[in-house]
Amino acid sequence: MPKLKTKRAAAKRFRKTANGFKRGQSHRRHILTKKPSKRKRQLRREMHVSESDVKRIKQCLPNA
Repeated sequence: MPKLKTKRAAAKRFRKTANGFKRGQSHRRHILTKKPSKRKRQLRREMHVSESDVKRIKQCLPNA
């Protein structure tokens, strides 16, 4: 049986934690000058992946 390979795109986007998977927030890469400080501060948080997506992420990250 061949080795299980990790989908590298998923490995760069999601991290395994004790409670599931975490993902980064979008809209934090560029054009930050016109966004209010409150919005940028709230975008710093990492979000938990929704339960409906966890099955797909586990398939992409078999060794996580």
